[in-house]
Amino acid sequence: MVYNPRRIRERRLDAARGYLLLEMPQPALAELAQIQDPGPQKFEFHLLKGECFRALKRHEEALSEFEEAHHLHPSDLDVLMGMAWCFKRTSQLLRAIDTMHSAYASHAEEPVVLYNLSCYYALVGQREQALSWLGRALRMNRELLKLVPEETDFDPIREDAEFRLLIHLAASSKSATK
Repeated sequence: MVYNPRRIRERRLDAARGYLLLEMPQPALAELAQIQDPGPQKFEFHLLKGECFRALKRHEEALSEFEEAHHLHPSDLDVLMGMAWCFKRTSQLLRAIDTMHSAYASHAEEPVVLYNLSCYYALVGQREQALSWLGRALRMNRELLKLVPEETDFDPIREDAEFRLLIHLAASSKSATK
């Protein structure tokens, strides 16, 4: 068999992806650790490492990998979402918000971006912003309404009359469209 570094690298990346799909980040990291030079797959390499570290709750390390991937593809939604997620968990909510605004600039059609902005604004106590982004997200995708009851990010505004009205109206509108 001929030694082909490109094929070996691709197989290790495939294996890491597979392990992540199976929610096995440790073996995925072990596969990635065997890659000495990610070559043209540098972006995917760092993205996968970021996802592994995030799954292991090693947020600082995940953030470092996501930032490497971000330098290569600044508007990639998975990278921006991963970065914001890690910023939130490292008590950098304002950076999480800034990152999600960057995501919105290139992915305004993705309801999850607006939903996450709403979550982060709720956590920093900016009720009006949280309600505005949530309302827009729910208009784009009513299915997001299913997430709201369990979403602890909304706890700071959950008892707010306007929040409850927004949820009620979205639920009423959802049932009217069935």
